[in-house]
Amino acid sequence: MKPAQVDAYLRRIGVTHPAWPTADVLRELQLRHLMTVPFENLSIHLGEEITLKEGRLLDKLVGARRGGFCYELNGAFGALLKALGFDVTLLAGRVYGKEEQLGIPYDHLALRVRTVDGGDWLADVGFGAHSHYPLAFGERGEQVDPAGTFRVIVAGADPAGVRGTAGQFGDLEVVRDGRSQYRLEARPRVLGDFVAGAWWHSTSPASHFTQSLVCSRVTEDGGRITLSGRALTVTGPDGGKEVVDLASDEEVLEAYREKFGIVLERVPVVRKSGD
Repeated sequence: MKPAQVDAYLRRIGVTHPAWPTADVLRELQLRHLMTVPFENLSIHLGEEITLKEGRLLDKLVGARRGGFCYELNGAFGALLKALGFDVTLLAGRVYGKEEQLGIPYDHLALRVRTVDGGDWLADVGFGAHSHYPLAFGERGEQVDPAGTFRVIVAGADPAGVRGTAGQFGDLEVVRDGRSQYRLEARPRVLGDFVAGAWWHSTSPASHFTQSLVCSRVTEDGGRITLSGRALTVTGPDGGKEVVDLASDEEVLEAYREKFGIVLERVPVVRKSGD
């Protein structure tokens, strides 16, 4: 990433150029990213191509001021962190869905980030409602965050009976408020490894991303705002929700623009299989 691209990215998330890649800087970068770059799957329903190449990701997130899903958000965020001097490793995860079933391989992309002050962190700006701050990668106890109580633990047996280990490349489990979120492989990956997962999630009728619309970000008070179809939901930091049904296309487009900074020419609608 070129210096001008780094500066533009930092302006996008409202952060000044940090002097050192420390844990405190990482915490600020993750929170600001969650507050300014939405988790969204609009490209799937607008017929836009999703490409996991650094230049294209920066064009979308920084140039077009859009968001994306995990591969795009964590792919771009990882590139920014590397450019700022952090030691970044891409990790693959499988998300727990209905009935605690694991998703496909390369279902999720997360980041392991090491800082100059000795920190070793799990950073994730691409899981929707998740921790506001990085989680300590080697800590196995509870980690309290504004979004809940998290744990990063050695994984139990997967459906094939394979258990995690405490070794270098053993599987880990990311748990939020007692519920498993995703199973994480500790083996390093590259962005190209996730192309098949991104393709599946953006094309398969079985993917929840092709079945619904979502655009969501953390709010300044620590809550969350989400636009799903025509339903605009504001969740307070205490968990209370207010839902407003937007009646017209103009209201929907205004919500995307005013609440998420996304300017669209038309309202995205869920694309039916074969469209």
